[in-house]
Amino acid sequence: MSESNNDLRHSLFGLVLIVLIVLLAVFINHDRKLAVPSTTSHDDAPAKVESLAELDKKAPSYRNLDIQSWQTAEGAKVLFVEAREVPMFDLRLTFAAGSAQDGDVPGLATLTNAMLNEGVAGKDVGAIAEGFEGLGADFGNGAYRDMAIASLRSLSAADKREPALALFAEVIGKPTFPADSLARIKNQLLAGFEYQKQNPGKLAGDALFERLYGNHPYAHSSDGSETSIPAISLEQLRAFHQKAYAAGNVVIALVGDLSRSEAEAIAAQVSGALPKGPALAKMPEPQAPKPGPSHIEFPSKQTHILLAQLGIKRGDADNAALFMGNQILGGGGFGTRLMTEVREKRGLTYGVSSGFSGMQARGPFMISLQTRAEQSEGTLGLVRQIVRDYLAEGPTQKELDDAKRELAGSFPLTTASNADIVGQLGAMGFYDLPLTYLQDFMNQAQALSVEQVRAAMAKHLSADDFVVVTAGPTVEQKPLPAPTDRPADQPLGVPEH
Repeated sequence: MSESNNDLRHSLFGLVLIVLIVLLAVFINHDRKLAVPSTTSHDDAPAKVESLAELDKKAPSYRNLDIQSWQTAEGAKVLFVEAREVPMFDLRLTFAAGSAQDGDVPGLATLTNAMLNEGVAGKDVGAIAEGFEGLGADFGNGAYRDMAIASLRSLSAADKREPALALFAEVIGKPTFPADSLARIKNQLLAGFEYQKQNPGKLAGDALFERLYGNHPYAHSSDGSETSIPAISLEQLRAFHQKAYAAGNVVIALVGDLSRSEAEAIAAQVSGALPKGPALAKMPEPQAPKPGPSHIEFPSKQTHILLAQLGIKRGDADNAALFMGNQILGGGGFGTRLMTEVREKRGLTYGVSSGFSGMQARGPFMISLQTRAEQSEGTLGLVRQIVRDYLAEGPTQKELDDAKRELAGSFPLTTASNADIVGQLGAMGFYDLPLTYLQDFMNQAQALSVEQVRAAMAKHLSADDFVVVTAGPTVEQKPLPAPTDRPADQPLGVPEH
């Protein structure tokens, strides 16, 4: 045993020594510059990876994008960014095929999307997965309220790219919807519904959307329900695919090691594989809901508190001002108004956050937190008062300056990888945003004044218009502690789910 221990010590010492040597070499050469090809056709100077020494506490530079756009013969919108840094490409299809298109069949969009890669002619789900894996490619899919997506990441070399695209085109264009796969996925969803009954946060979230949106298509859960899922048929899936996965109803985003001609060929191949058809109608605007509280009785130590009201559409002219205003209120983590007053000064919650979710129609503005059940009413009242004061007074100049500096530091992460870029392109195309949207947003945010932020928040929000849903036990309430730098009671810990 002693010899084994000595060998282990020697091995560890050698490993530590190697790491120290590598770190020393990196430190000595920290100011060397690594040039990479530019992503813009009009910039003569090549883009480069910046060292920490060069930044000298400044924000890293934003990756300027040369976004090219066109339409395929079948009517699909295409957005493309050439990026030669690595021999790969990302392809993302964004369809107006989310649960808002379910009609009177909740869960139809989710089931259709989940079934895409379950079978094509001559291949079952296992063969499809092996086909992508054998080519070093990755297939992804998902369905949400506004949209459904299908994505492919592949090596750009023709011998890998072409067969990966051929399989992808089959999966999205000609799925066979096997009956045994449909039964399996239905059972998975039904099992999930049983689990969700034990999740007070999920119960509160579903109830909140029902109250906030009423009869609007956003009201129901994207997953459907335990009553709607069992009745969905293969014929309904095929009909939904034919309508919602049509070439005129998709945005094709491409980023990677491709020329314009190669990107055009890929877009044409993908578009041509889809059913023929037009874009579906945009979502109607929801009616303002009746504000007020509702409660879900649930046995737990904590109470989930959700507050929401209708916010904005994606691309609203006040988007930058509202983003900055919300970062200060509750969207920026520690240091926000809500976190400071509710957690740091009183120890009432593990975390509290707020945010706008811009969608095709007006999406929600939401505040969410958990707190001790016996202090839930007081905590809700405190949150309301914080919002009321903030809407009346607006941010301080220091708060806005800090938020601008944080945005400048984090903004380059929006285009840090090809996967990030393809996601941005998909959203820009889907929501009809200008190709300059990202830089426009940054410029607008940095130019904002305190009064502009206050005016935008007060225009779109009201402290009296919240729909409130709580989920937890009915218990005798206790008064809130006074604010202090060192609260006597700390949060209960990791939030309950």
